[in-house]
Formats: sequence, structure tokens, C-alpha cells
Amino acid sequence: MIEDYKDRKTVEKILGNYRIVAVVGISDKPDRPSFGVASYLQRQGYRIVPVNPRLESVLGEKAYPDIQSIPFEIDVVDIFRKSEEVAPIVDAAIAKKAKAVWMQEGVIDEESAQKARDNGLDAVMDLCMLKEHEKYAG
Repeated sequence: MIEDYKDRKTVEKILGNYRIVAVVGISDKPDRPSFGVASYLQRQGYRIVPVNPRLESVLGEKAYPDIQSIPFEIDVVDIFRKSEEVAPIVDAAIAKKAKAVWMQEGVIDEESAQKARDNGLDAVMDLCMLKEHEKYAG
């Protein structure tokens, strides 16, 4: 059930403890939600790791074509992709030993969220990381 992946304790654990966020599907266009969320998180002290094969850099950070190409540990995989594209991203997050996957508003894949949890990752689905941070920090 989708509501199982909107748990306040999990949201607060991720926002309060995990600082390196790979933003999958980030855009370099300031009017796109992925850019706005990443920019906000960066201003809040999170390290943003852009993941988009068509970009060189975003927000002053080197972009990577995929999660596997990131040469350091990441905490959260924040997903801005269509729901049907989530499964391989979650598989990559598991392989990378990320601590959490976060599916943005409208991104729903219960099977992949459960797979993440079954592999020890925290999972949030259908919530905006920016909006949740504003609630958490506020």
C-alpha cells in the first residue's frame, strides 16, 4: 500500500541522517521540479549528485550517466523518472549500497519500494523531498 511508504519516521530518518543525494533524472532547466528540489536541498547543506546521461554538470556538481558511475558512496537515490522506469534504478541503488530510495510525487512502484526495503534500504514513495524537508525543518 502506498501509505506504507509515507511513514513520518522513515521520512525524518532520511532527511535527518543522510546527506549525499543522487538525483536521478535531474534537469539543468531551472523551471523543472528536479532542478528546484536539488537546488533547495543543496542550499540546505545536502550534497547533490546529478544523474543524467545528457548533462555534464548541474548546480556546480559533476553529472554522472547512471548510479553505477558515481565513484563514491551515496546515501539517497532521489528518483525523478516515470514510475515504469523505477525498477532498474532501485536495483542500481541496492547494488551501490545506498541507504534509501525516494520516489518523488507521482512516482509509484510498490514492488520496487518493497524490494528496496527487503534489501535493507529505507523507501519513500509519492512524496516531494523539498516539501517534506520544509515540514521536517519547520
